[in-house]
Amino acid sequence: MKVPPGLKYTDSHEWVRWEGDGSATVGITDFAQESLGDLVFVELPQVGRAVKAGEACAVVESVKAASDVYAPIDGEVLAVNPAAAEKPESINADAFGTWLFRLRPVGQADHKRLIDAGQYASSIAEHK
Repeated sequence: MKVPPGLKYTDSHEWVRWEGDGSATVGITDFAQESLGDLVFVELPQVGRAVKAGEACAVVESVKAASDVYAPIDGEVLAVNPAAAEKPESINADAFGTWLFRLRPVGQADHKRLIDAGQYASSIAEHK
């Protein structure tokens, strides 16, 4: 199972990539997509929506379960990836290459909620 270094992670299995403009690109981890199985539906947040860290703001659904995707930080949705909604199976094929939404951090984004690749790998090893 992949856990790329250089990304940040949440305990709820989202990955975060900080972009050069200060925005945060968000997707679900390989562990999350593998746990869910074949994804069949993705609901993305509306562009412009304000979200709080830990707030459910998207949904991924497989043949066996639906799961909320949580905002990793306080922010405003800058963009969504319509390709993820049109082809949910692309997340199964490449969870780290298929982003769901981008956030512009608002205020003092709480980076303490985010963990590094080593911490995330340790946390998912406990679930196996």
